[in-house]
Amino acid sequence: MTVRTLTSVKLGAVLAAALTVTAAPASATECIAPSNPGGGWDFTCRTIGRVLGELGLVEGNVQVTNMPGGVGAVTFAMVAAERPDDEDLIVATSTVGVTQMAQGRYPAPLETMRYLAMLGADVGVIAVDNDSPIQSLAELTAAIAADPGSLVTGGSSGAGGWDHIRLLMVADATGTEDLSAIRWVQFDGGTDAVTQMMGGQIDVVSTDMGEIAGFVESGDIRVLAALSDDPIPAFPDIPTAISQGVDVTGYNWRGLYTGGQVSDAAYDGWVERLETLYNSDNWQTAATSAGLVPIWRGGAEFEAFVRDQAGIMEQISRDIGIIQ
Repeated sequence: MTVRTLTSVKLGAVLAAALTVTAAPASATECIAPSNPGGGWDFTCRTIGRVLGELGLVEGNVQVTNMPGGVGAVTFAMVAAERPDDEDLIVATSTVGVTQMAQGRYPAPLETMRYLAMLGADVGVIAVDNDSPIQSLAELTAAIAADPGSLVTGGSSGAGGWDHIRLLMVADATGTEDLSAIRWVQFDGGTDAVTQMMGGQIDVVSTDMGEIAGFVESGDIRVLAALSDDPIPAFPDIPTAISQGVDVTGYNWRGLYTGGQVSDAAYDGWVERLETLYNSDNWQTAATSAGLVPIWRGGAEFEAFVRDQAGIMEQISRDIGIIQ
């Protein structure tokens, strides 16, 4: 099994050179977060929407619409069928969504949409409730290796989704032989998963730091490991899995797409506005304070990156046995 080769897609050193551009404001902008309020896609829409308004890059306020279902598949289907040419519509996406597409779980292929930009990467984390008897990553992985079905795990993706894959990578790297025996529960967001964990319904959460930062700050949960090359700047005391001898990383980039029939002029205008936003102090501060690593890829470069990522996620899914 070769699941630990995910290091080939590390994102830590990809910060792009700044090029400030000015574009005409869009109007009546809507950002759809394909999740419940409080999740990573919700954060993407609300924060980008707020900063677009602060910088005067849109007219008025950005309307944020939450549309959970199918880990983004419901939103994807709606945009493809009803709003493929809506130039004022942007949709939050990430590694999670592309993983679902790579596994054939969306109603249309990746090429159905146009991918605008990536503005940062969230760091995967493994967490337990603050009252859990499990005190360290070593204790957790030892328990899973000894009895893969002894703990109930969960996150904001279905079985075989990115949150699940990251947990399987950690388990595989630490000696679990029967990965299929690990019990997994899907939720519509990391916030929902943590809430259920705090209520005793599950034991472990695998998700993104950006989705659960508030629970970490409040002390309600304990993060056993960050799946990053280096400590998260906003949470430097959380140990990485690498520092604990587990060579696994798991970033979740965050970006936006729009309908596949949007004009080139509108598409290019969005890329320019988003690059202006990315280079602003407003975005850099908001992203890093939420635990994100600011990273820019836009336009054709991002389109190519998404397609490459889909291929990588498909191969990882095959390596782990999620798809044949």
